[in-house]
Amino acid sequence: MFLQLKRLLLRPMLVLFAAASIAACGSSDTPEAVDRERVDVSLFSWPGYGFWFIAQEKNLVPEVDLNIQIIEDPYESFALMAAGRLDVTSSTVEYGPIAVDSGVPVRLVTYTNPSYGTDRIIMRPEIGSPEELRGRRVAVLEGGLTQIFMGIWLEQQGIGIDEVQFVNVIMDEAVGAMLGGDVAAGEFWEPFGTRVMEGMPGAQVMAISSDEQWISTALLGDGMYMASGFMEQRPEAAALAMKAYFAAVDWWKENPEEGNRIIANAIGFSMDEVAMVIGDDGQINKGGIWVFDKEEAGIFMGLLDGELPLGLYSGQITDHWNTTNEWWVKFGQTEGMHDWTTGVVLEPLKATLISAGLLEAE
Repeated sequence: MFLQLKRLLLRPMLVLFAAASIAACGSSDTPEAVDRERVDVSLFSWPGYGFWFIAQEKNLVPEVDLNIQIIEDPYESFALMAAGRLDVTSSTVEYGPIAVDSGVPVRLVTYTNPSYGTDRIIMRPEIGSPEELRGRRVAVLEGGLTQIFMGIWLEQQGIGIDEVQFVNVIMDEAVGAMLGGDVAAGEFWEPFGTRVMEGMPGAQVMAISSDEQWISTALLGDGMYMASGFMEQRPEAAALAMKAYFAAVDWWKENPEEGNRIIANAIGFSMDEVAMVIGDDGQINKGGIWVFDKEEAGIFMGLLDGELPLGLYSGQITDHWNTTNEWWVKFGQTEGMHDWTTGVVLEPLKATLISAGLLEAE
């Protein structure tokens, strides 16, 4: 769900402004934090990434000082990571092959949640069938999972990706484009899909990520990325950041109402909108997302054996990587295929699993 990297490179002043904002506005270098490992984290405003705020507010791992910044364009975050200005970001999980192909020193370190109904492809009410989308405009975020989701669905309908015009818009703009008639269809995640449906009676949901074919592949989901230099130069801090994130997930599962309130306040969503995405009982949320704990992440990433619900399996990250990489070749986002091990670094997650007694040290 990203804007194209080359577009970002045309906006250096915006990147520099974001870097200055991280340095000047989000610091928590108080006297009591001097001996803690400062880690600069970014996310864009969506409930599935809000666990960082729980870790920060509840000080769940006192050894780490989380400096959290909301940056709505993930490519700004990736550029800041490449420049050594940012350590960690939470975003959708498809960027790894693009980073490797482009030589960007950013690596996926864990998958964090699959979409279980929060993503939908919606078609305007006057469009009688998918075949009528040929030659029309459809809203996606180019270079992101929404584009892959739409591409796969279109091919299933017998429509080539070159037979529609992809319109690259962020989610707020996508809602406006859909309601205003500028696009015939689009991919929306919650709460934006609900806003479209409420604002456009008769709009048709054509595909939803809770369907077995989507959830079993875990195609649509989120991940955590770390800067390569950060992991190489400060491996202990990288491990502490990972530990803090999953400590927040564990805390939220025990305290979902308070956790949802922390997230809602931090990102400016209502409690209902937060619950719509992550649920309100700490369990798998059909219609939203399934928030992985550290053990579930360890299984998905192939570090632990075990079974997962909803048709997911140990080591599934390999197939996920290959699927996204194949589609990036189709869309011209990458020049070729790359082995998943070139874009995934498992050491921070390994350290978290070892400290929790779930994995033996090598």
